Amino acid sequence: MDKEIFKNSFIENLNKNFPELSKNFDFKLKVFSELNTILFEINKCLLLEFNRAAITLTNNLIERLLKLALIYQEVGIGSKPVEKWTEIFSEPNKKYGQLKLGNSIELCKKNKLITEEEKQILFNHIRVLMRNGFAHADSSEILADLPDNSIGFQASLSNPTDIKEVRMDYKVIPFMQELQMENFANENSRPYFKFVFRLIFKIEKRLIENN
Repeated sequence: MDKEIFKNSFIENLNKNFPELSKNFDFKLKVFSELNTILFEINKCLLLEFNRAAITLTNNLIERLLKLALIYQEVGIGSKPVEKWTEIFSEPNKKYGQLKLGNSIELCKKNKLITEEEKQILFNHIRVLMRNGFAHADSSEILADLPDNSIGFQASLSNPTDIKEVRMDYKVIPFMQELQMENFANENSRPYFKFVFRLIFKIEKRLIENN
C-alpha cells in the first residue's frame, strides 16, 4: 500500500471535518481529568472518520465515566494527601471497578448523578445498541428493524441483461451485516459522542454540587 494514499486520505478528512469538530478539543475537566486522553483519541477518530473505532472508544468512555462518578461520589472530589491515595481509592475501586454497565447506570441514577431521562437513554439505547452492537459485535438489535426479506438483483457478465430478482435477509448475511453496521456507525458516531461528552460535564456539575 502506498503511503501517499493514507496521507492524502488523512489530510482530506482533517480539512473536511476540522472546522466542525475542532471545538471538541477545547475543554477543561474539573473532576474527570483522567478522561483527557481518551477524549482526544475519540476526537481524532472522528476527525479521520474512523467511526466504528470512535463508537467503540465512546463505549469505553461511558463505562469508565459512570464508574468514576460513583467512586468520586463516595470519596469526594476535594484534594487528598498523596500518601493516602491508595487507602482512599482501594475500596471504592473494588466496589465499582467491575460493575456491569446496567448496574453502573442504576447506581448513578440512585445517587442522582444522572437524571431519569439520561438513565433511559443509557439503559435502553446505548447499552443495547452501541455497547452490544460494537463492543460485543452483536448486530441483532441495530439491524432488527430491517425487513426479513429484502429484494436484491443478480446478473452475470456473460449475460448482463438477464437480471434475476433475489430475496434475502440482510440481518443474517455477514457481509451485508457489515455494510449496515458501517452505515450505522457513520450516521451515529458523532451524535453518540456528543451525548456522552455533554454528560461528562453534567455529572461533574452534580458531583461539585453534592460535595
